[in-house]
Amino acid sequence: MLPFVSLCLLASRSVPAQQPRWPLDGVARLIAAAEAQTEHPARYDGAYRRIPYPMGDVPADVGVCTDVVIRAYRAVGVDLQQRVHEDMRGAFAEYPRAWGLARPDPNIDHRRVPNLQVFFRRRGTARRPSTDPGDYQAGDVVTWRLPGNLPHVGLVVARRSADGRRPLIVHNIGRGPEIEDTLFAFPITGQYRYRGE
Repeated sequence: MLPFVSLCLLASRSVPAQQPRWPLDGVARLIAAAEAQTEHPARYDGAYRRIPYPMGDVPADVGVCTDVVIRAYRAVGVDLQQRVHEDMRGAFAEYPRAWGLARPDPNIDHRRVPNLQVFFRRRGTARRPSTDPGDYQAGDVVTWRLPGNLPHVGLVVARRSADGRRPLIVHNIGRGPEIEDTLFAFPITGQYRYRGE
């Protein structure tokens, strides 16, 4: 089994919000930032670390699935660390209680898939997961349930599979950031569009 960490655990429900429009070049920059991560190795390590706030990050040579998404958004001016933390401060009861926290923790909350799922549902657009590859747009965030009941997250990019049928995904499933044909490799638990606020 791959070295998955408890950063990627259990989803919750929340209230959908209106999704603001984002210029097309914003989506292109988001995708480019995600793809650029595949050129730099990152050891899969989800250990808890104290990081600055806002705009904090773990070391560049370290990362998990959530860090791919966080770093891509940060490259287009969206600090998910700050946005998730602020949303959790205002609606802590809406977020999973899987980690036994009594209050939000800006060092780790944004690095947990279930928290990202709640945040994207509350502040972006949550779409019903589909088996039709045409329903997935470049820039969409997708979550999956991996073997062992482990949550996972990645970003849809504009590149297509070898047969042209499916969009590719940038994710880190334990080998560092990669671009792969994995959209339907695992059960999909969420599809989100978030363009900042």
